[in-house]
Amino acid sequence: MSFHSVAFVYRELGAQISFPRDVLSNEQIVLRWIHFVAGITWVGLLYFFNLIGVPAMKQLEPAVRAKMFPVLMTRAMWWFRWSALVTVLVGLRYFDEILAVDAQNAGNPALAWRWLGGWLLVWLVAYALVYPLQLPSQGILNHPWIRAVGISLVVIAASFVVLGLNANPQASNAHLAISVGGGLGLLMLLNAWGVVWRVQKRLIAWTRASVEQGRPMPPEAERLTRWGFLASRVGFWLSFPMLFFMAAAEHYPLIGG
Repeated sequence: MSFHSVAFVYRELGAQISFPRDVLSNEQIVLRWIHFVAGITWVGLLYFFNLIGVPAMKQLEPAVRAKMFPVLMTRAMWWFRWSALVTVLVGLRYFDEILAVDAQNAGNPALAWRWLGGWLLVWLVAYALVYPLQLPSQGILNHPWIRAVGISLVVIAASFVVLGLNANPQASNAHLAISVGGGLGLLMLLNAWGVVWRVQKRLIAWTRASVEQGRPMPPEAERLTRWGFLASRVGFWLSFPMLFFMAAAEHYPLIGG
C-alpha cells in the first residue's frame, strides 16, 4: 500500500490525532504507563507464586524441588521486588500530582503535603499492626480466620482514618480512592521487601548450599518458609481491594469529599 493510499484512508476515516502539549498531561501518561507495566509484573508474579508456584513445588520430589527452587526464585524475586518498588514510587508521584491539584482547588497548596504525610503515617502504623499478625505462631493466633479478621479490621480502620483526614469539598474521587488503594499497595510493598524478600534470599542461599555442598537446611528454615508463605498470601488477598480502588479512582466515582 502506497503512502498516498494510506493518506487517503486517513482522510476518509476522519481520524484526528493530537497529542497534548502541556508537560503535566504528558508526564501523567508516562507515569501511568510505567505504573501499569510495573504493577502487572508485580501482581502477576504474586499471583503466580500463590496460585501456581507454591502448589506446583509441593508436588515435586524433594531433590528436584531443591535444584529448581534457587534457579526459579532468584530470577522471580528480582523482578518481584523491583517491580513492586517501581510501581509504588511512580504511583506516589502520580498521587502527589492529584493531591497538588486538589490542594490548589482548596486554595491552600500546603494541604498536599499535609494529606500525603498523614496518609503515609496512617499506613505505616497499619503495617506495624499487620506485621505481627503474619508471624508464624502457635495456638489461637495460628488460626487462619483469626489472622484474616485481625488484618481486615486494621485495614478497614486505616482506610476510614485516611479518608477522614483527606476528605474535604475539593477532594476528588481519584484522591480519596487512591488514598485507600495506594495504602494497600504500600502494605504490599512493605511485605514484599520487609518479609518475602528477606525470607526468600535466605532460603535460596540455604537451598543452594544444600544442593551444591551437601549442607543440611538450618532448623529455622521451616519457620521462615511458613512466614514467607503467610506474608505472600496476605499480599495476595490485599491485591483484590487494592486493584478495585485503583481502578475506581478514574472509572468509578464512589467516594466524595
